[in-house]
Amino acid sequence: MAASERRFGSRHRNPFSTSRAVRLIVGAIVRGGHRIRGTKTISPRPVARTVDYPPRVRAVLDHAKATHGDTVLVHAKGERYEGTLMPHHGFSGEDILTLKLPSGYNVGIAVGDVESVEVTAKPPVTRPERHLPPPTEDKPTIAVLGTGGTIASYVDYRTGAVHPAVTAEELVFSVPELLDVCNIRARVIYSIYSENLKPENWQRLAREAAKEFESGAAGVVIPHGTDTLHFTTAALSFMLRDLTAPVVVVGAQRSSDRPSSDAAMNLLSAARVATADLGEVVAVMHGETSDSFGVIHRGTKVRKMHSSRRDAFRSLNATPLGRVHPDGRVELTERVLPRSKGPTKVDDALDLKVALVYFYPGQRTSELEATLAGLHGAVIAGTGLGHVSHDLIPILHGAVRDGVAVVMATQTLQGRVNMRVYDTGRDLMKAGVISAEDMTPETAYVKLMWVLGHTREPPEVARAMATNVAGEINPRIGLDEFAE
Repeated sequence: MAASERRFGSRHRNPFSTSRAVRLIVGAIVRGGHRIRGTKTISPRPVARTVDYPPRVRAVLDHAKATHGDTVLVHAKGERYEGTLMPHHGFSGEDILTLKLPSGYNVGIAVGDVESVEVTAKPPVTRPERHLPPPTEDKPTIAVLGTGGTIASYVDYRTGAVHPAVTAEELVFSVPELLDVCNIRARVIYSIYSENLKPENWQRLAREAAKEFESGAAGVVIPHGTDTLHFTTAALSFMLRDLTAPVVVVGAQRSSDRPSSDAAMNLLSAARVATADLGEVVAVMHGETSDSFGVIHRGTKVRKMHSSRRDAFRSLNATPLGRVHPDGRVELTERVLPRSKGPTKVDDALDLKVALVYFYPGQRTSELEATLAGLHGAVIAGTGLGHVSHDLIPILHGAVRDGVAVVMATQTLQGRVNMRVYDTGRDLMKAGVISAEDMTPETAYVKLMWVLGHTREPPEVARAMATNVAGEINPRIGLDEFAE
């Protein structure tokens, strides 16, 4: 057995049991006084964001001095409707005034049919403050570090509006079943859509996670936007050494206002994994489109592979580390790295002058040359076994001579780079291009930043990129490690 395989230890199990959170939101539409009950919709769509009312609706509401959240009485076409005025979203019908009735159903009224609007009650000025209960000795304490994203939202069931969880306590209360699994101490590190995250955010997150372990946390859960979740898990995997407990990064493909939301199950699964005998950074997401189980992915091997499916995440060139079942059982494979005795160390030096470049047929030499100018490193996502067009090889060779570390990954995502097979690959090797082995382009990009944060000496960079640090290199890819 190779040394890199031996590093990822033995079989460990730690089942926890609790009930599963269920969220269901049902709507109805009223047009011209006729009610049509809507059906539950699970088709993929973006999260509806609050926008201003259309001019005709705004004029009616301004006349009544009404705004969303008010309780209003509306007369339309001889019908009388009383309920909570809902906010207008990007997906709301044009010139439709929407109320939430006391029954919980929503009604939409065409503004042209409205005869009068009267405000009968105003909402409280502020949301009630919520506090987590004191910890109990019979449960482990998990730290929840909020970062934003779809999972960090909750439904105001009075208005039906989706709010960002402005405090980590609100995020926890969106899934109160978490408190049956563990004690929670929660705080928001930042609240950012994941596409806006930068390497500096990864560094801060690593430091904050380490602080939690110093304070005795039995595990850390990081709710995170899904779009760049795999960048963050890779970065934390390299920057956090000798983990005394798991760091579990978790997201949601659909917000909690959706009947098909995966937020509650994913958060609950993440909390259970955070108490398991696991000493590495992992991602926990849905294993199937249904709620049958969650999957535990190694932080350096996971990638988002679909824009909207609930089971969008896959382990690439590796099998998952385990499963989380709805009854609370956590199953871990023999490949997991167990908890270290510690202390957990932060090694967060990063070189930010690194780029991820996608090769395509017809790519101009001048474009690649301009992209590489001023960089310390670049990961090229090449075709197949790791190729670019022959006219780009001198550009890469020149960059290597100028001190730029150039690493070749593959656009296929699955499989290994092998530049020894064809002439193009051998020419790239002669030019000094380093193989990313079976790392995804994203993991190779993050690792190169981390390596260059420690050294820029070409032989040392090449050696470090070929060394398995956090399970990012699989010495042998088995037939069962192809993600379908």
